[in-house]
Amino acid sequence: MILEMKVPSPGESITEVEIATWLVKDGDYVEKDQAIAEVDSDKATLELPAEAAGIITLKAEEGDAVKVGQVVCLIDTEGAKPAGSAPAAEVKPAAEAPKEEAKAETPKVEEPKKVESQSAPAPAATYATGTPSPAAKKILDEKNIAPSTLSGTGKDGRITKDDAVNAVPSMGTPTGGNRGSERTKLSMLRRKVAERLVAAKNETAMLTTFNEVNMTPINAIRNEYKDAFKAKHGGLGLGYMSFFTKAVTRALKLFPDVNSMIDGNEKISYDFADISIAVSGPKGLMVPVVRNAETLSFRGIETEIKRLALRARDGQITVDDMTGGTFTITNGGVFGSMLSTPIINPPQSGILGMHNIIERPIAVNGKVEIHPMMYVALSYDHRIIDGRESVGFLVAVKEGLENPGELLMNNDPKKALEL
Repeated sequence: MILEMKVPSPGESITEVEIATWLVKDGDYVEKDQAIAEVDSDKATLELPAEAAGIITLKAEEGDAVKVGQVVCLIDTEGAKPAGSAPAAEVKPAAEAPKEEAKAETPKVEEPKKVESQSAPAPAATYATGTPSPAAKKILDEKNIAPSTLSGTGKDGRITKDDAVNAVPSMGTPTGGNRGSERTKLSMLRRKVAERLVAAKNETAMLTTFNEVNMTPINAIRNEYKDAFKAKHGGLGLGYMSFFTKAVTRALKLFPDVNSMIDGNEKISYDFADISIAVSGPKGLMVPVVRNAETLSFRGIETEIKRLALRARDGQITVDDMTGGTFTITNGGVFGSMLSTPIINPPQSGILGMHNIIERPIAVNGKVEIHPMMYVALSYDHRIIDGRESVGFLVAVKEGLENPGELLMNNDPKKALEL
């Protein structure tokens, strides 16, 4: 029986996907539930499993955009499974043949070397066409000009000293390095990301405000409790993201406009905080959502972020994992970024950018001290968030991070960390 495999719907509102990679070849035998292709939607990359075992016939090419419900391959369920790989006796000569050829060729490689050493170039050929004289070569080296870019005026095309003196460096002149290029089609996911980023820049009144955070208090808590936290919670690390998520959810309660969105002529406000966390995946930046982050403990936040990051890394992130979100946190600091202006993740109205931690001298109680400092940036949609709310929100985040024991842990770090 011939089974027609159609593109399943990867999620609501998605009508088209792109064949990113076929994991099998035309005519291969596939097992039921074996991953046969990776398909890109505008939100995620998903695997396409075989619906039955049999011989597969491909009906779409890599890079093709196919509609949901369209047939992409056929599976002959009556096709016989191959007996197995070729016997070792048949494979062995093919593997050994290159070795024999290599042995046979060894003398041939050495002979030219002897001939070359015996027939060294004669002095008369030293200044052949395009070859600079010693004086010319020195001048060209100082000017960083390749001799191959000049035409010599000397005998037999020799490059003379005058040629070198008169030579003018040409901007962008190739000097022997590789100059290849490659054109590849952007994946559907990457194209959608590009489209959304441009729309965010063009369709919102985006503005960014900055502040800095003294990370000493957070470092002190982490240094004191991270080992106990890891031992108590099965190897789970106590990172910075749980502190930032806690500080953000606290600030969103104080400044609810930052947790709102524009829909036409209406404003939608939320009494919950679904925090989108930007993570790096094999297909690019993914933004899965930590649901109801305001209700989660430090352990709950770290567990959920780890789960989503692993799914993104393994290419298992789903559309549902990335749908929604009322506010985004992105951490460019892990890549070394010192300062940036993050782009809003539409239709959200705000995004917080974290950066790297650098020890810098600051004034503390009238004295100069060195502390680990981080710049933070809030990009926001000025159509719905005014300057007072945006600056106040970022200051509230800063206050929570610089006084985590009191504001984020209710003066009881051990209880907050469930130790």
